[in-house]
Amino acid sequence: MSKLVVHAKMMIDGVSDTPKKDQLISIEDGKIVSIEEYHETNEEVIHANVVAPGFFNCHVHIMEPVGFGANKEFTLMEKAFYVQKHCKEYLESGVTFIRVVGTEENYDLQIKEAIENHVIEGPHMYCAGKVICMTGGHGWQEGIEADGKDACLKAVRTQLRSGVDLIKIMATGGVMTKGVEPGNAQFTVDEMKVMIEEAYKAGRKTATHAQGLQGIKNALYAGIDSIEHGCFLDDECLERMKEQNTFLVPTLCAPQCIIDKGVEKGVAKYAVDKTLKVKDAHVESVKKAYEKGIQIALGTDAGTPFNYHSNTAYEMELLARLDISNMDILKMATINSARCVGVEKDYGSIEVGKQADLVCLNENPLENISNVRKINKVIQSGKIVVDKD
Repeated sequence: MSKLVVHAKMMIDGVSDTPKKDQLISIEDGKIVSIEEYHETNEEVIHANVVAPGFFNCHVHIMEPVGFGANKEFTLMEKAFYVQKHCKEYLESGVTFIRVVGTEENYDLQIKEAIENHVIEGPHMYCAGKVICMTGGHGWQEGIEADGKDACLKAVRTQLRSGVDLIKIMATGGVMTKGVEPGNAQFTVDEMKVMIEEAYKAGRKTATHAQGLQGIKNALYAGIDSIEHGCFLDDECLERMKEQNTFLVPTLCAPQCIIDKGVEKGVAKYAVDKTLKVKDAHVESVKKAYEKGIQIALGTDAGTPFNYHSNTAYEMELLARLDISNMDILKMATINSARCVGVEKDYGSIEVGKQADLVCLNENPLENISNVRKINKVIQSGKIVVDKD
């Protein structure tokens, strides 16, 4: 039996509105077995200034190397080596759970298996495999193209047969696919409805890339679980999201990184031009969603241009610029994200019976959200996977 005891001088548990002081977190075989007021113990104790739940990143593209020009191409072997680097970057930035929402040839399922079999170290993963898009739609180069209800139904069943954890649908065009516009709706309501219903039958959640207004509405009418990006949200969208308990995963990092680097650093001009069209509306949509009380989960869209796999803290900082409270941002990165993914029974908060995924910080992120970068240790399923002492 493996044991670990952590003394949190301040504990942010992910569910409470206020932190608790001097808590003793006891871990056995990867799970939290007790949380008590601090007291002397014969066990060896890890002392930490601040302890928070392990962070989530609900929108990543794990296979994509980052920091290169638009024309740079990689072999599959090169990508495999980068995957190991990306997995390490997630853990080192306090991210213990990721949701992968689009990978060529379902390679994310193989990466997940490699982590679970201890071939490589990495975060817990939920995998969508190949996205489902219309012919020539956003992501067609690496996705499954489907047109009409029958083809859409078959595409979902094909992905379920592969063993995916969720179904990712492309409701609109996007920035990174040449020749399609982010504002244009792609799948119809009926096409998306048949995909969502088939996913539900198999106990899977659904997520959709949705930037333009009509595509967002189509996805909401069809009953989607999470809107990814949500650049153009109006009052009708927000009301329906509230009513249906639909999550928003804003991915503010993605457009910001494209604008930060621009064409001069190798970002394709068409991507920069399209990003400039949506960025302001995107920010306003996130503000409105927060004010309306929409459930927001944290995701970065890592793998898009110059959007590094270590950028989870940057996403939190961008959310803070919108006058979102630091405690709410931490909840977005933990329990809200766990609910979005559908794993809140085991992950997302520091509670007895849950997996012991913890981040030990040197300084208080409630005072400055950038303190989430000041990591001392990362514990995943009761094992210290990052130790900066």
